[in-house]
Amino acid sequence: MSKMEETTTLVIPQEFEQTGIRRGLLEDLALKVLYLNGEMTLPELAKHMCLGLGVIDQIFEFFRKEHLCEVKGMAGGAHRIVASAQGKSRAAGLLSLSQYAGPAPVSLADYTARVYAQSVRQTQIHPEDLLRAFHSLILDADLIARLGTAVSSNTSIFLYGPSGTGKTSIACNIPEIYNDSVWIPYAVEVNNQIISVYDAGVHRKSDEVPAEEFDTRWILCHRPRVLAGGELSGEMLDLQYASASRYYTAPLQMKANNGVLILDDFGRQRMRPDELLNRWMTPLDRRVDFLSFPGGGKFEIPFDLFVVFSTNLDPRQLADDAFLRRIPNKVRVGAATPEQFMQILCHECAARGISWNSEVAERLTRFIPQEMKQPLVQCLPRDLTNQMLWACTYAGEQPELTWEAAEQACRKYFLPPEA
Repeated sequence: MSKMEETTTLVIPQEFEQTGIRRGLLEDLALKVLYLNGEMTLPELAKHMCLGLGVIDQIFEFFRKEHLCEVKGMAGGAHRIVASAQGKSRAAGLLSLSQYAGPAPVSLADYTARVYAQSVRQTQIHPEDLLRAFHSLILDADLIARLGTAVSSNTSIFLYGPSGTGKTSIACNIPEIYNDSVWIPYAVEVNNQIISVYDAGVHRKSDEVPAEEFDTRWILCHRPRVLAGGELSGEMLDLQYASASRYYTAPLQMKANNGVLILDDFGRQRMRPDELLNRWMTPLDRRVDFLSFPGGGKFEIPFDLFVVFSTNLDPRQLADDAFLRRIPNKVRVGAATPEQFMQILCHECAARGISWNSEVAERLTRFIPQEMKQPLVQCLPRDLTNQMLWACTYAGEQPELTWEAAEQACRKYFLPPEA
């Protein structure tokens, strides 16, 4: 079943019982939305909260009964309302506790069920998916096959090898292997607390057009790709509480559910490797994680993601055998062959408008390891062509792949070889 066909199970709620959320929480949320937006029609309130008009009509009746709103007239057959003085006073008090005033949340139970229904473990990976995902990279068939096997395991992978061999590029392209879409909620409610999940910086909306009637508290997105590098700290793996807005944001692994979480330059984060490994020993093994509110209250969430550890350090220096067993795929990414190096160099020259010279390129593949004492790592064609382009721009010359330009770029880029 495609994710588009599953839209029938995401019917827009028309009754409080269909939301899975406590009625009082939705009434409080609606009052904050009305207070912050001023005069609104009931359909506008429904659209903002991503709820059906049936639910909004019930909230409207409650507001009128409690004198929390005033009717200002009609617009297109719908009531136009505004918060009353009493409603504004109550809304201000609610905002002092939490300033969340976005779409209505889904319940933790609904979120958990949805994550498992669209699990990465249910995705069938084929060789053509790998070729499509890595078409822009120069990779040999053996490496592609090993990556395909790792992703098919739906567990985790250690990408390791020398710096500059393209591990980050490979890791960032892994999410492109998946060619389906998943539903991401705007927010999840847990113990009367709202946790924001959807992040426009992480979640890319799908181009697929859902059915006309569906629960708009969910957004159809490409499978998530979350990238964390040296800035990763322990706090980023727990609920994020913003003191200014007074509500919670989901941690990285929750945002990455049903997708890929990339830990780049693993071993160089603000968080010590052993801390992270101990934190994730159970999630990697049992596929569940546990989060806690600062004031107490622990709850379980799915840990349904493909984790990529990318490092230029020796994995055995970062983790013990017990943890390495929980990362079943270890793939070493080595330096390019001379043929691969020339292919990458040709691509980079074309991208920068540098005229191509195969004789110079072939000579360069010998000069770098023999004279500069450096391996032919995959980042060098990009970095060296940048050096050539900068030099030509400064001199006001047309960029060409000449030996003089290539040698000068190497001399500026590399430290002098050790004697």
